[in-house]
Parts: sequence; structure tokens; C-alpha cells
Amino acid sequence: MTPDDLFARLAALGIETTTHRHAPVFTVEDSKARRGDLPGGHCKTLFLKDKKGVLWLVVMGEDRHIPMKDLRRRIGSATLSFAKPDLLMEVLGVEPGAVTPFALVNDTTQRVNAVLDRAMMERDLLNYHPLTNRATTAITPADLLRFIRAAGHEPAVVAL
Repeated sequence: MTPDDLFARLAALGIETTTHRHAPVFTVEDSKARRGDLPGGHCKTLFLKDKKGVLWLVVMGEDRHIPMKDLRRRIGSATLSFAKPDLLMEVLGVEPGAVTPFALVNDTTQRVNAVLDRAMMERDLLNYHPLTNRATTAITPADLLRFIRAAGHEPAVVAL
């Protein structure tokens, strides 16, 4: 799915978003330096694989730091590591630097377990890449949940 396909899907679901275009960002530090003064919570998304082969998409506030051992216990996974870029492209259809909960729309076989940080979901507005690291799209937490469920996933909202 392209970003334009994503925007059409959001519109078809009646979900309003605001998108800001910017130079490509690859890290949280890049995002902070280039995004300007966009309102809402800014987030990071981790694509992980556990030692049993289970895939995880963990989404949290950009400044949240949690050791993998603690994360594993909180989400109920086996030992975690970052998944390889080729698996990211195969399953979610995005490249490193553009990982986003919106990419769950590309996981049509529901291979990925989605985990959303409870603290992040308490914000009024959340910001994610719309399948490209050249833009940031703002969405409400309720609409994010609606989008993820419409993509066939039931996200776990967990206190990270």
C-alpha cells in the first residue's frame, strides 16, 4: 500500500487525519530536529521478532525507554530482538525508518502482534509516519484503534 492508498483507506473509514510533509527522518533525533512544532504525542514503533519466531509491533512515545528483558515480560513474549529489514518489508511493506502502526494494513495474514503503550494512548493526538519517513500523520488514539481493528488486528494496550 502506498501513502495515498493509506489516506484513501483512512478516509473510507471516516477517519480524519492531518499530514505534514518533511525531509526524510530515520531516528527519533532526526524527527525532533525536522518536524517543527507539530502538536500531539510523537511516537516510535519497534518491529521485533522473538526466539519462537513470533512477530511484534510495539508502539510507544518517542522518549519511552524500556529494556528488551522488561518489554518481553510485559508483553508475554519469548526473548526479543529487532527483526531484519527484509522481513519488515515482506510483512509490513515498509523500510527501516518508516515503521508505523499504519503498516499493519499490509499484514493481511495477521502475522504481527500489535502492542500499544497505555500512556501513549492517553494523549489527545498521536503522530506516526504514513508508510513513508517523509511525512508525519496525526490521528486520535480512538481512530488509531479503529484503523488497526479494521486492518484485522486486535492490539493489546499495555503499560510499558
